[in-house]
Amino acid sequence: MKQIPYWLDTAPALPDRSGKDLPDEADVVVIGGGLTGLSTAYHTARKGARVILVEKDKVGSGASGRNGSMCTQGLTIGVGEARKRYGQERARELYDSFREAVDVVEEITRTERIDCDFHRAGRLGVAFKPQHFESMRATQRDLADNFGHETHLLTRSELKSELGSDYYHGALLDPLSAALHVGKYVYGLAEAAERAGAEIHERNAATGLTRLPGGGFVVETPHGTVRAKQVMAATDAYTDKSMPWFRKRLINVGSFIIVTEPLGEERAKALIPNGRLVVDSKNIGHYIRLTPDNRLAFGGRARFAPSDPASDVKSGDILKREMTEIFPQLAGVRIDYVWGGMVGFSWDRIPHAGEANGLYYSMGYCGHGVQMATYMGRAVAEMMDGRPEANPLRGLGFPKVPVPFYNGTAWFLPFGGAYYKAKDKLR
Repeated sequence: MKQIPYWLDTAPALPDRSGKDLPDEADVVVIGGGLTGLSTAYHTARKGARVILVEKDKVGSGASGRNGSMCTQGLTIGVGEARKRYGQERARELYDSFREAVDVVEEITRTERIDCDFHRAGRLGVAFKPQHFESMRATQRDLADNFGHETHLLTRSELKSELGSDYYHGALLDPLSAALHVGKYVYGLAEAAERAGAEIHERNAATGLTRLPGGGFVVETPHGTVRAKQVMAATDAYTDKSMPWFRKRLINVGSFIIVTEPLGEERAKALIPNGRLVVDSKNIGHYIRLTPDNRLAFGGRARFAPSDPASDVKSGDILKREMTEIFPQLAGVRIDYVWGGMVGFSWDRIPHAGEANGLYYSMGYCGHGVQMATYMGRAVAEMMDGRPEANPLRGLGFPKVPVPFYNGTAWFLPFGGAYYKAKDKLR
């Protein structure tokens, strides 16, 4: 059993981008080599700026290479909650930006010819409880009437044509959400950024930031310092103590994934006949999909604990047990991969982007990072070019941190996780 992300293990080999000296000056320094940073570097370099990206490990080694490889539509907080908070007009604007984000990923893969298996697989939101299905019925009407988005409601009997399981009570199908191979996408986006003129420096963390009186920053790294007119913080759940202001505004939650041995096309199609992306409605839910080589990838918040080798194995055992509750026919299947990673959540469960203390940033994707990180990288490139109106999240400042003396260590998560798991058990 490999304890590395399936998506990175099955992507083409990367060139070595480490050990290079930094130039003395740049127009823009991007900190972080995930999808946010790579998209920012790509779009900024295409504008003609000299862009330097520094990454403490390898591109895609954080959340961008450790996720469920889903590119799905929909707000992180749901349309009803968005309306309550921001009003119908602003909620519609936000919803449209999340929808457009999937289009941007597709556009980049097509323009840059990134072979990453992108296709509009459709997302099945499956109902864990009967009352969840009734909520989906109301959501379907709301999406059609107020957000211009047509979805399809599937009863429990109709769901049998989409899922080889009797575990759920129906589903809401969004036909426009997409699947992709996120490892191939990350690597392809890095190559596209370099073709556009960006320089990528791996294994070279930003260890210090000094704001200059006349504007700009000096960015310190183990391989030298660079003076930049603008700096973009693209570190999300992997924000470290060098940026404490951002770190305390995020809650970093562990998420874990197992991937089975190859099942063969016939057996795989018996599980998810039409290759949908499956996300369930539990408080502590699961995300499920087939891989391009007919394995089942099964993920979730198995344990509210950081990811490390021992923790990942324990989480994998939990996920296998939960997987076979949903798909009993997989009881004897071998697990070939298990891994974990961190997901960045903001306190109000909505992404945030803008400028703070002179730094540009986009963070807190709350599990919607593949498409929103790509989209917000493009938006930040426009913001740094003098177009603040390009930020779809403008005006949504980080909320006040509700936990006194919080420094980025979410000590309270096991208690919250136990509460929500108990709620899930009350069927």
